[in-house]
Amino acid sequence: MARAIRKPLRALLLVGWVAAAAAADNAGPAPERMNEALRRSFPGATPEEWKTRLDQDRTQALCSQHRNAPPPEIATAIVAEAKSSVRYPDSGKLLGDWRKGEQIALISGGGQISRLAPDPLGPKRGGNCYACHVLSPQEVAAGNLGPSLTSYAKIRGTSEDSVRYTYEKIFNAQVYLACSFMPRFGHNGWLTPDQVADLVAFLLDPQSPVNR
Repeated sequence: MARAIRKPLRALLLVGWVAAAAAADNAGPAPERMNEALRRSFPGATPEEWKTRLDQDRTQALCSQHRNAPPPEIATAIVAEAKSSVRYPDSGKLLGDWRKGEQIALISGGGQISRLAPDPLGPKRGGNCYACHVLSPQEVAAGNLGPSLTSYAKIRGTSEDSVRYTYEKIFNAQVYLACSFMPRFGHNGWLTPDQVADLVAFLLDPQSPVNR
């Protein structure tokens, strides 16, 4: 008798847990509670630092609202706004110095709130590119969240269109894909147009280790 009661009770509890989990997933944490939890996790951050991290712009808000899968008309608007935001080097040259680009790609940790102490050598703003991509095949500490970029120039070519595509993709990846997971390096002012051009050269120059 007791066993007969336990089985429907377990089934009832299971249904309740599933329903509660679904409700929690749909509701999600209140933004204020979530932001407050993040602030408590990094007590060294200043209010100004948090403002730049937590205040979403229109594109971020739309991508969050639609869970990175916006309907076509909103995706088109995001892409159009991204295209209008792209800035180019004053020189007009989208291919910079691949050696400088190599250093930018290697720098990791820049911008992390856990590393807010001032650097005596000045700020080091890098792309942390190896966190997501394989670039130079000699670098073993590379991630696979993004596609491999080894032999990039051999695959994509070095035409003017390829150079422009690569520049705009790094400056603001949402020019080509609304709600792209790739950081908007140039759009956010994290890298300058000249630094973006250096990264383009790192990917496209035939002497770069990416292509050798």
